[in-house]
Amino acid sequence: MPSPRRATIADVAAASGVGVGTVSRVINGAPNVREATRTSVLKVIDQLGYRPSHLAASLSRGTARTMAIVVPHLTRPSVVMRLAGALTVLDEQGYDTVVCNVDTPQQRDHHLAALTRRHRADGVMVVSLRLSRQQLESFRRAGVPLVTVGVLAPGVPQTITDDVMGGRLATRHLLALGHRRIGFVGDTAHRPSVTHLGFSSSQHRLSGYRQALAAAGVGYNPGLVRRGPFGPANAETLTAGLLARPDRPSAIFAASDTQAMGVLTAADRCGIAVPGQLSVIGFDDIESAALLGLSTVRQPLENSGAEGARRLCALLRGERVRPLRQQLTLEVVHRASTATFRVSGRPRSEAVRPGRGGGRAKGRVACTGQPCLRRPEKGNVTRRPARQCVDALAGNWR
Repeated sequence: MPSPRRATIADVAAASGVGVGTVSRVINGAPNVREATRTSVLKVIDQLGYRPSHLAASLSRGTARTMAIVVPHLTRPSVVMRLAGALTVLDEQGYDTVVCNVDTPQQRDHHLAALTRRHRADGVMVVSLRLSRQQLESFRRAGVPLVTVGVLAPGVPQTITDDVMGGRLATRHLLALGHRRIGFVGDTAHRPSVTHLGFSSSQHRLSGYRQALAAAGVGYNPGLVRRGPFGPANAETLTAGLLARPDRPSAIFAASDTQAMGVLTAADRCGIAVPGQLSVIGFDDIESAALLGLSTVRQPLENSGAEGARRLCALLRGERVRPLRQQLTLEVVHRASTATFRVSGRPRSEAVRPGRGGGRAKGRVACTGQPCLRRPEKGNVTRRPARQCVDALAGNWR
């Protein structure tokens, strides 16, 4: 069945009883149009579903063209890095960019609806946000060029990485170092709803973790998996619970570098040396990961944003973008936070905690799951006299 013909500016002029020039002035916001006429023309534009060519209008006026980037949780480091890559490319191509931040499903729906009604931008990039079939269809009907980064979208150019593979890579790294009791700290899984944006990367990385354990003949222990709201503070609390177990893990895979920071903090508070008594690997390779000496799975965050922007620009030039699904490569970056498993669990005498500077690692202390008291001037952990030193790793080799 042939698609219906798109309304033209001539159709709007005829239905409004005005000339094409008047319609053009209304679209461009010119002041020399009577308010009644402006209201009438805008009503007809909505009724006919007319979409003015913002590209043609901007070229005729000699003004910059505009792209919109819709991102979740703008202040998160991984989002900032993706956005930086995209903005660099769009700036080089002469585009102005509008960034729409999304913290709730309602904000997401508002921004997407606004971008498909009247022509707000020449093209749109959506980062890490799932789009419904109805939303994808709205972009198609409106003729707005669309690409996604970090999320699948049928029929749309998409730049992604394989989070399941990333989970396997992180876990294989720890297995290759001899670890068998490997914990996981990540996000609580939520389906998209009126209250949740439905991120799935942590769940996919957990799937990769389980696959790697199974391939190595290591049984899955749900007691070593802790999930909660995203953020370093929540990850610290989840990790404290793991480290309080009598059979605590010798290594932890955190679903993001941000959560890995919480893991490192919990280990520090419990007096557990990294990597002497606990190896930690994150995911993303944000800028602070290198400063902390954090081993991680590097996903090309800036490059993914840049590639998405390049593909969007190609759509604006009328080029056919292939393949629709562009998958970028992941790699493990081995730094100071992961080391070979030692049955005794005793830290090397020279071991230091990543990002903590010099100093000899302290002895083993039983973690209660509660924050330990500190002596700020020395930066060490105050041991509680009623607690005895225990070796939670010896005897648990699998």
